This record gives sequence, structure tokens and C-alpha cells, in this order.
Amino acid sequence: MTTLVVGATGATGRLLVEQLLTRGENVRAIVRSPDSLPEAVRNHPNLSVIQASLLELSDAEMVQHVADCDAVASCLGHNLTLKGIFGPPRRLVTDATRRLCQAIQANQPDSPTKFVLMNTTGNRNRDLDEPTSIGQKVVIGLLRHLLPPQADNEEAADYLRTQIGQNDGVIEWAVVRPDGLTNMAQVSEYTVHPSPIRNPIFDAGTTSRINVAHFMAELIINEDTWRTWQGQMPVIYNRE
Repeated sequence: MTTLVVGATGATGRLLVEQLLTRGENVRAIVRSPDSLPEAVRNHPNLSVIQASLLELSDAEMVQHVADCDAVASCLGHNLTLKGIFGPPRRLVTDATRRLCQAIQANQPDSPTKFVLMNTTGNRNRDLDEPTSIGQKVVIGLLRHLLPPQADNEEAADYLRTQIGQNDGVIEWAVVRPDGLTNMAQVSEYTVHPSPIRNPIFDAGTTSRINVAHFMAELIINEDTWRTWQGQMPVIYNRE
């Protein structure tokens, strides 16, 4: 199995690459700077690195890079700096999701390609009647209008929900929603739920990046896990 990972040099993306390589999978990564990958990962025989800025690739190049991939995983996000939050591209995650999906559809693979998108609990699943407090709605609404990354995460997930949908035939998808991200050295016990079990604004839980990477790898590799969460937006928390 070959997985294309975008956002592979990020704090979670590099952990996902490690998880996949450790399990003997082939990984293709599009990165602006290969030197940003850990040396052990960068020199791994099962890793193929494409040095490029993702959104600057032509449509033909995008089609080429997703060809023969069984899965595509996006760990893209905005850097937490003024330029990263407010500067271009404001719809990094959405534009990448859309163009990658269009490239997969252009290839017309023989079997459906999995698309796993890392997102956030601050984005509710509009396919479900997820309860939200008035205070949460107010805060999320402000974030949506004031901080481009919030709207970007929402629109990327909505593209998969509404444009790809549940019966595309070429693309199957899952959107992984971690709560407050933390750094841990090892995978720990975690729980996965269809919807948040805590208020993501006023009572947020924690999710280690390595647990997110582990769960995303499980979705890609483990067919039972995939069938459980395909077409959904699972929420992941560290077990308390």
C-alpha cells in the first residue's frame, strides 16, 4: 500500500509518516524542504519525497503524484504566526483537499482511494445533530470571521461531506477531529467518538499528536477501523 502524505513536515504529519513507515508501508510525501524531515525518516527506503509547494503544482503534476496511491492523508495546517494565520494561502487546507480529490478522480483508480483529513473539534459535523451551547456558537462564529484557519478547516471538511459525499465511488473519506493538541513521545490509550463528548471551547480535552498519527495510520491500514469511520468525522481524545 502506498500513501501520499501532505503536511508531512508538520508536527503531526511527520509522526504519521513515521507510523506508516514503521508498519512497512510505502509513503510518498510532498514537502517544500526535505531537510525538515527527521534524518531517519528522510533516508528510509520506503519513503519517496517530492520537493514542491503543494498548491503551486500544476493539475497534471497533481494527477501524477496521486497516481497509484491507495490513500491520501492531509495533515496540513496554518503556522501559528501572524503571517501563517492571516497571510496567503488563506484556504490552504480547502484548496489542497479539493485539488487532491480532483486529481484522484482524474485518475479513475480501479478501487476507491481513502482520503484522511486532519481537522479539529472546533468544527462540528453538520451531518449530525451535534449539540452546541450558545456560548460555543458565539465563539466559533467569531473565530470563523476573524481567523482564516477556522473557516478553512470547516470548508475543507464540508467539501468532503457535500462535494464528495458518501457514494462517490472513487474517493472514500474520513475527517479526524482531535481536541487540544499536546506532544507526547509515545502512543498512549485513546478513545474515539462520532461527536465531541466535551465542549471544545469551554471544556476541551487533550489529544496527543502521536495518538492522532496512530489513529490516522489505523484508518489507512486497518480495514475494520476504516469501515467503522468511513464517511464520518471521528473525534479522538487521550484516555484520562
